[in-house]
Amino acid sequence: MADPGVPDAGGGPLSGILVADFSRILAGPYATMLLADMGADVVKVEGPAGDDTRSWTPPERDGESTYYLGINRGKRSIALDLRDEDDRAAARELARRADVVIENLRPGGMARFGLDHESVAATNPGVVYASISGFGSGAGAHVPGYDLMVQAMSGLMSLTGDPDGSPFRAGISVFDVMAGNHATIGILAALRHRDRTGEGQHVEVNLLSSALTGLVNHSSAWVASGTVPYRMGNAHPSVFPYEPLPTADDDMIVAAGNDRQFGKLCEVLGIPEVADDPRFARNADRTANREELRPVLTERLAERGAVEWFELLTDAGVPCGPIQTIDGGFAMAERFGLDPVVEVGDGERAIPTTRHPIRFSSTPAVYRLPPPQLDEHGADLRKWLSET
Repeated sequence: MADPGVPDAGGGPLSGILVADFSRILAGPYATMLLADMGADVVKVEGPAGDDTRSWTPPERDGESTYYLGINRGKRSIALDLRDEDDRAAARELARRADVVIENLRPGGMARFGLDHESVAATNPGVVYASISGFGSGAGAHVPGYDLMVQAMSGLMSLTGDPDGSPFRAGISVFDVMAGNHATIGILAALRHRDRTGEGQHVEVNLLSSALTGLVNHSSAWVASGTVPYRMGNAHPSVFPYEPLPTADDDMIVAAGNDRQFGKLCEVLGIPEVADDPRFARNADRTANREELRPVLTERLAERGAVEWFELLTDAGVPCGPIQTIDGGFAMAERFGLDPVVEVGDGERAIPTTRHPIRFSSTPAVYRLPPPQLDEHGADLRKWLSET
């Protein structure tokens, strides 16, 4: 259904799909970057002042926000003032031609401009129209949706932090990212449905629903048993050892998630008899008696440093890992051959970005455009949209 006048993405499983991106900040732009990586032609529609994240500094690279750069590669930018009649007409024409429209205004906000699902579908019945909100389009439609609010309201913050301390937010906007992933999944499923039937549909994602499904075992604890989980610091409510433990230098994550792995851990630590101790033989026993087991493990872990234990335990098949900063995470990915950084663009506009997380054996991700400057492609897009 993509208009043949739109430049092809040059490969990727979504080559030929046109996405009109009316989203901003994080959840929507993250979703559309994933679609662009998979070959879709994404047109990023921005207001005259641009996406808010363009000004979210520090840090920055050559005067551009690294926040913005991290979630906007592969797109073309057009600046449209939807309060202006001509710009509004251009936006409607873009939506009419698009395979996918995505927006994250407050529910009902797009209707002011004749760009809501019902209006767009009237002239583009095959459109996949994705809306991302904080709390859905029903009784929560009036509540602004920000990740930090949802971390608080969903219960995540009640699970994060020291048991005797204050609740903490996660270090990233975890539910914005999760909602962006859910929007991508929903769009791909709706495109598959359209392939079979020719019918478009409205895909709705909200941060609170993404949060509740993303809380997985904690959500199930409440829904299935009426148990309200509580803060345990870095401990796991159902598995031990599954937390940081001290070594001779730094703390290290040990995640022996089953009895076999625990046996291997004890073998490497030189205490094989501990794995046969009735107090620790099964995971339920270890979890119930964690306060007795922890000092037994830490006494042996204190004999070597975290990096040395990582090598020894990994070779034995025991899940573990040193606690690193972001640079260490990228270095580890390089070591494992994951090539985590890709450079997008040429010359002065060559921008290092984080590789798409999915590897395709036949249709690999494409990285054809650096994150666009505001209205960088506006003239060409306006010309194309004015053509009949």
